[in-house]
Amino acid sequence: MKKVYIAGPEVFFPDGADIIKRKGELARKYGFIANSFEAGDFPSEKFAFGMAISKANEDIMRGSDFVLANMTPFRGVSTDVGTAYEIGFMCALGKDAFAYTNDPRFYDVRISDDYYAGKVGPAADGMIRGHSDGWMVEDHTMVDNLMLDGGIIARGGLVARSPDGVTLPWSDLSVFELALKAARAFYDKAS
Repeated sequence: MKKVYIAGPEVFFPDGADIIKRKGELARKYGFIANSFEAGDFPSEKFAFGMAISKANEDIMRGSDFVLANMTPFRGVSTDVGTAYEIGFMCALGKDAFAYTNDPRFYDVRISDDYYAGKVGPAADGMIRGHSDGWMVEDHTMVDNLMLDGGIIARGGLVARSPDGVTLPWSDLSVFELALKAARAFYDKAS
């Protein structure tokens, strides 16, 4: 069975352990093993603890066949930065990648609506830019930064979005399951 590294910010949630457990159960339903580490003997000093978790996660990623990442915006308009690192790390290792988001809006819409509160418009160079700072609003009809979507799609994966265009709560795993189905179809076709 293929091993999946399930990436996302759920570890920070009050109900994160339950969500992570449910994701592992769904992965098994589709014939995958959720690859993770058991709580171990980590250092108590904060920095050393962080380094130990970072190393453990990288070791687990190396031992996984693919990543399935939660790209739902976290603490801002974009994917959790740790999750973004994990997607990039797995792509750099040549591993397969899949993702999902419970926010169906494209990146440019979130930047325009949530970051700039709608105060964007065309600039002299023809680009859409924020009025307050002149920064370009990246519009590639992608879920997030083009390097994330691009890395996933270039490997045959996809970024699943809510099919009905409704933003779903973090605990809703229906779009996660769409990504699992896509991964299952990808591996079934390859065999």
